[in-house]
Amino acid sequence: MNVIATALEGVLILEPKVFGDARGFFMESFNARDFARATGLKVDFVQDNHSRSARGVLRGLHYQIRQPQGKLVRVVRGAVFDVAVDLRRASPTFGRWAGVELTADNQRQLWVPPGLAHGFVVLSESADFLYKTTDYYAPQFERSILWSDPAIAIAWPLAEHGIASPLLSDKDRAGVPLARAELAG
Repeated sequence: MNVIATALEGVLILEPKVFGDARGFFMESFNARDFARATGLKVDFVQDNHSRSARGVLRGLHYQIRQPQGKLVRVVRGAVFDVAVDLRRASPTFGRWAGVELTADNQRQLWVPPGLAHGFVVLSESADFLYKTTDYYAPQFERSILWSDPAIAIAWPLAEHGIASPLLSDKDRAGVPLARAELAG
């Protein structure tokens, strides 16, 4: 596994070994021993999630003020632009973001440690997005940062992919700017 550091401490792009031939391919999407060896992290995942979204759907920026979740995310069909935002107040990169395109073809994964907000926008006609979490989903503790907060200034690649405006859930439309967000700790 190849590990690529991002501008945010602890946020890692993972490139698993993919063995392919004319028949198709094989890869281990997760191996605890190899993950620990490559990243220096020992994580225990408690929940696996799968979402399917149409082109232009933007989900996020989500986080939990209690039971913060570390997430190992990947795309198995389609393409997304995936983003993590640092919400750790003591971090030198507090309020900054890192993003990467995850596709079924590039097989990349993103490790988002606990304490960060996470979101993605679908760039393909649709996308199947899979992620493992280190804690359980707790809707009573979930919060949403406004995806377009100018203080964070995420460079969502909407226009480059012909997306006039993203499709948002009511929860994500009601997201708040980082300056007004309820944060953990």
